Amino acid sequence: MTVTVDLNLRNILRWVLGAIFIWAALSKLANLQDFYTSLVAYQLALPALLLRLIAITVPWLEFFCGLMLLSRFWLRAAMLWTLVLCVVFAIVTGQAWARGLQISCGCLNLDFLGLAAGSKSLRLLESVGFAFVRSLLLVTAMVYLLRGGSKPANPPTAASAGSPGYA
Repeated sequence: MTVTVDLNLRNILRWVLGAIFIWAALSKLANLQDFYTSLVAYQLALPALLLRLIAITVPWLEFFCGLMLLSRFWLRAAMLWTLVLCVVFAIVTGQAWARGLQISCGCLNLDFLGLAAGSKSLRLLESVGFAFVRSLLLVTAMVYLLRGGSKPANPPTAASAGSPGYA
């Protein structure tokens, strides 16, 4: 059995996005209370119960979307859900930035960078303005992937179209 890897821009982008979403999810799942506190800092007009529900469900949605992007399992659904998450994140970070909130986005754990707490670099990377720009890049990447479709790597031929296992 041979396994071939199709290295093209779409696959690489899909893998990077899958890894980012898994990383973001694990960062949140490691401490749901911190994520909930980050959500509260956005000062959204949502009840606390809904914010708690969001704090519990969004990391799992990100995690499963990331896994599905990496594995190509239900790829179109994963890309659509990822796009929805990115658009919502762009709206939330954009409104917070426009209102001048000086908060951390609460989306990624950047401890591995080894930056000193409170350093200018870390404040920039965790700022809501940087998160807004990053979310727009993620939206652009997801739209690019969605426009390319979720076709299988090797389209079926007339002989293999009826073979079992291809769906």
